Amino acid sequence: MRRIAIILLALLLCRLALAEETGMKYDFSTFTNVTQKGIDTSTLNEDELSALYQAARYCQAMTEADIDTMREIVSEDMKFVHMSGMTQTREEYFADVADGSLTYYAIGMEDPVVKVDGDMAMVTYTSALTANAYGARGTFRMKGTHYYRRNDGEWVAINRPE
Repeated sequence: MRRIAIILLALLLCRLALAEETGMKYDFSTFTNVTQKGIDTSTLNEDELSALYQAARYCQAMTEADIDTMREIVSEDMKFVHMSGMTQTREEYFADVADGSLTYYAIGMEDPVVKVDGDMAMVTYTSALTANAYGARGTFRMKGTHYYRRNDGEWVAINRPE
């Protein structure tokens, strides 16, 4: 078991070294529970790529119940609206992820479209969430748009700008 862990760590370090060496700043293959289909990321400019990467990074954090990373990416005043129509504050939502009431196993980002205008970005895609949401297990598909504002060079998730 230890030997396998060492081999996996070595492979990850090689992948990271290769990414640095080749200038691959956004290595989507590091996301183990997030897939993208229907987009050629080589057609995106730097801003579009960084916004899409942040969206995928957030999805990965959801699948790992990594509340620290989620908190880093999501603005403090964010409100979450579920498929059922239930609305939660950021901290209410994070508490449900942390205690397992919401468990995300995998997230597919299908046909993403990224638009950047200055310090604002919109990432629209169909989510294919494999999850256990308050006892309802399955794969849930929904189309949505996610909004980001650039803050000190990083994309922060926000509610739809008014």
